[in-house]
Amino acid sequence: MWLLYQTLLAVLTLLAGPWLLIRRGRHYLTSLSARLGNVPVAGDSVLWIHAVSVGEVNVATSLLPILPPDRRLLVTTVTPSGQDNARDRFPDALVTYLPFELSFAVRRFFEKLTPSALILCEGDLWPLVLRDARRRGIPVVVVNGRIGERSFRRMKLLRRFLSPILQPVDGFAVQTRDDSRRLQELGVEPSRITVTGNLKFEIAAPTDLPRLEAAIARLARGRPVLVAGSTMQGEEDLLLAAFSQIGGGERALLILAPRHPERWPRVAAWLKRQGAIAILRSELDDNGSNPSGDPPPDVLLLDSLGELASVYRLGQAVFIGGTLVPTGGHNPLEAARHGVPIAAGPSMHNFREIADRFDADHAWERVADSRELGAIWDRWLDDPAAAQAVGTRGRRVVESNRGALAKTRAFLQERLGGALGP
Repeated sequence: MWLLYQTLLAVLTLLAGPWLLIRRGRHYLTSLSARLGNVPVAGDSVLWIHAVSVGEVNVATSLLPILPPDRRLLVTTVTPSGQDNARDRFPDALVTYLPFELSFAVRRFFEKLTPSALILCEGDLWPLVLRDARRRGIPVVVVNGRIGERSFRRMKLLRRFLSPILQPVDGFAVQTRDDSRRLQELGVEPSRITVTGNLKFEIAAPTDLPRLEAAIARLARGRPVLVAGSTMQGEEDLLLAAFSQIGGGERALLILAPRHPERWPRVAAWLKRQGAIAILRSELDDNGSNPSGDPPPDVLLLDSLGELASVYRLGQAVFIGGTLVPTGGHNPLEAARHGVPIAAGPSMHNFREIADRFDADHAWERVADSRELGAIWDRWLDDPAAAQAVGTRGRRVVESNRGALAKTRAFLQERLGGALGP
């Protein structure tokens, strides 16, 4: 089975290689050496945290208050945007890429890095990595774990093949009782599962960016600000339609933040073709001057990493991207913690539990299409008090669901013991 798995992965990697180089060569060429296990030597006392991308890195960041302050950290990611976010959030850690699931790459990685323990944020279980961790006596735990309904249905079909990724994990700290039940149905013993709640509710306050905020205020020139965060392909045209519906740049400044950095140039070019007056964050100086001169822009394209969480607080209204197209949505908590009114589309299956809580508490507005989004924006701009009431309910959802961090601390101390450090 192991030989078949490794052979299959090697063949798929070779087949996918040309496509990946064509689509994302800039990222993969610069990171290829690290992904093949060529990483700096870091001793055997390093504590390893793995976080796939930006969202999981944010979860990892929430662990910092409960980790030994003098413990050296190793942080791995899979995506380039996650790598950039990790380097920003963990400036004193060794940050690198998870090796490809190839036996020589994984072996080389472990030969240079012998961590005392591995903490997996939300999951991302790779059989070869887990097998080598177990062989080397490295305890492995999952924190903030979740299994969505769609993933669960697929995993049930493959249950007999799941042992290599479930058995090496010493403990699962999961978000809900439903996650616990699903794991048990997949064969994980109840003694290895602890329900700790959702660490994403423990989100840390974002970094203050006073110069950027002042620059945006000058750019807005008294207009209200609308923030559309983490938008996905096919969504920007819907947002521009909603923005035009309320009067466009004559009425507000739209801050547009596409989710993936590789899309920033394409979205900028698209805005230009649409005739929108747009400025890039990378072109905006700290005085808020517009390099294109007057008139003031309709759209500010946030082509930067790590600033969206802070920019949300400027919004008279916020839209959560990935929800008007069927991609499963993104985390609304970074916006909700500021008490700003939030609108989201129907696609939120990646954050079903959070969405259910927001729905139950009327803590946001759900919209079916761009027309409904435009109507909500129009109403909130006309009635700021009504908008603020929605934002206040959203902030209360965040505040009332805290507590996962303390439970996760107890879980880590129980499962990792001395491997966690003093």
